[in-house]
Amino acid sequence: MADLLNIGLSGLSSSKTQLSVTGHNITNVNTAGYTRQDAAQATRTPQFSGVGYIGSGTTLTEIRRSYSEFLTTQLRSSTALGADVAAYKSQIDQLDSLLAGSTTGITPAMQKFFSALQTAAEDPSNIPARQLVLSEAEGLARRFNTVYDRLNEQNNFTNKQMSAVGDQVNRLATSIASLNEAIAVAGSNGKAPNDLLDARDEAIRQLSTFIGVNVVAQDDGSQNVFIGSGQPLVVGSKANTLEVVPGQGDPTRFEVQFVSGGSRQTITSQISGGELGGIIRYRGEVLDSTMNSLGRLALAVTDQVNSQLANGLDLKGQVGAKLFGDYNEAGLAQLRVLSFTGNTGSAVPQLNIGDTSKLTTSDYRLEFDGTQYTARRLSDNAMMTVSGTGAPGDPLRLSDSSGTDQGFEVVLNGASNSGDKYLLQPTRRAAGTIAETLDQPDQLAFAAPVRAVSGSLDANGTITGSNRGTGAISQPDLQGGLNLASLSGALPVSLVYDATTQNFTLPVGATLTRINPNDGTPATPTTFQSGQLNSYELQLADGSTVRLSLSGRPENGDTFSLALNDKGVSDNRNALKLADLQSKATIGVDPNSPGTTGVTFSDGYGDLVERVGTLAAQANQDSEATTAILKQATDNRDSLSGVNLDEEAANLIKFEQYYNASAQIIQVARSLFDTLINTFR
Repeated sequence: MADLLNIGLSGLSSSKTQLSVTGHNITNVNTAGYTRQDAAQATRTPQFSGVGYIGSGTTLTEIRRSYSEFLTTQLRSSTALGADVAAYKSQIDQLDSLLAGSTTGITPAMQKFFSALQTAAEDPSNIPARQLVLSEAEGLARRFNTVYDRLNEQNNFTNKQMSAVGDQVNRLATSIASLNEAIAVAGSNGKAPNDLLDARDEAIRQLSTFIGVNVVAQDDGSQNVFIGSGQPLVVGSKANTLEVVPGQGDPTRFEVQFVSGGSRQTITSQISGGELGGIIRYRGEVLDSTMNSLGRLALAVTDQVNSQLANGLDLKGQVGAKLFGDYNEAGLAQLRVLSFTGNTGSAVPQLNIGDTSKLTTSDYRLEFDGTQYTARRLSDNAMMTVSGTGAPGDPLRLSDSSGTDQGFEVVLNGASNSGDKYLLQPTRRAAGTIAETLDQPDQLAFAAPVRAVSGSLDANGTITGSNRGTGAISQPDLQGGLNLASLSGALPVSLVYDATTQNFTLPVGATLTRINPNDGTPATPTTFQSGQLNSYELQLADGSTVRLSLSGRPENGDTFSLALNDKGVSDNRNALKLADLQSKATIGVDPNSPGTTGVTFSDGYGDLVERVGTLAAQANQDSEATTAILKQATDNRDSLSGVNLDEEAANLIKFEQYYNASAQIIQVARSLFDTLINTFR
């Protein structure tokens, strides 16, 4: 009877524990990271009797979790991947809307500017039309500024978000280290502390939403957590930290440092996964290159428009003033070079843009080893060839392996010491600094500097005689830059046709060469071909060169004159060239790659929009894929470890019945004992 009582008591105790475990499961059905538990039972050691071994009841061996390390690891990695894509997508969607928007992008403002130029070219003396050009130029500059400001805000947001995520990583790392210590202590009796293990798994899962992790289990039950390329964030009960600090090369671009004891290591480029990985990936793959591409476009527009205006004359007969500000102004040039923290030299470098058509969208790192300078293009990590010393008269110039100049030069304005480093950003801030500076519409140089007439000119530029033949001369096109003082001394020039030689006589110092119109090479025959179009290159006494065409059938002695176009009020030739810049390939020209002619302003911006749009579309696809993968991983984990209320409700009924049955066994044992006692009364 004592044996029967013990058997009943063991069943009663086991059923009570089973009910407690089931109740614990039910009450934690909504607890994040909770793993369903169950109690494992086994029979007690049987006792030998004369007829054999008789069982002595049941006992609980352990309270175990329905846990799979594989499914937990799969959920953790899926969470990190999903958080990475979500952070990346949230930023690139904003950028895509900004660049491609009809009210926020650059294209509408650029179209309005060139449309205003076309209108002004139709009536170059119309002041309101000229004023419209100034207004649209200001609108274009402000649109560049606005887009840059939005991009800069995104950069500031990434900095703040990186700091916030870094704090969360440190908080969770400390929590995991504390849980490791508690688990090691609680597990010293050989039994697993299930709820502590769940809390640690959930803390690591939450950590994976912020940064990709690699977890390694230890013999004492603790788990070490590694990030990046193997940096130990948590080792046992010790947690290291992350610090998000201003970059050594660019203070506006925060970097992540791993701090362990007294040492620190920059690991920004090694981080992947989680929200932090997505932010860093977006900044490196999209934001930086977008700011550089936009800046390159702003520099190209400024350079091409200002250069063309400098080759024309305004309504007062003066060389055209700049429409946009000087991008090589000393203050702007200094902003393009950032000295690394820790530099010991006295150099105050500045970067001057030379040829905007050769600029890339990359940043560069320049280093000095005490003897020579070395440079690396950061977009593809290619080494550059550095020429020059950096002195004011001998600036540093960079070229790639094919010898292509990178379009800029660096003046150090001081000495560098060994180990000094500089971050070169030729185009990064250009979109934020472009500005329309011309405020007088009559200073727009819409007229070409040289004009041609059939006949002779007097001192006042008036035609004094007419030709007898049908020869005609086109309006000349000045090649190269305009030096008004020099050109004024070389003009006017008269070309007199000599029927005997079938050529033209010129003043001393001037030369006339018949050329092929396609490539400008000398044509054969060299003499004038009557009755057809003849292209010529005229070099003036001051070295200036103009191109023109002569056609028809001139008579002997017919004169064709070239003079300074100081009365070009109704001349629109330079205005037409300004308007033609819209379709001229001026960006990304590579002289070392035959067939590469670069792209236009619109195509350059279109390429940027297309690239961002493609990446945004890919991000949407990645988001759908990672969401599905994460859901599948969560479902797989929950199918094993999640609490099923229907199943637990059934267990309540089952274990209640077990409890009642065990109690009935005790009742039977008591009845038998009472019967035995009553027998001996």
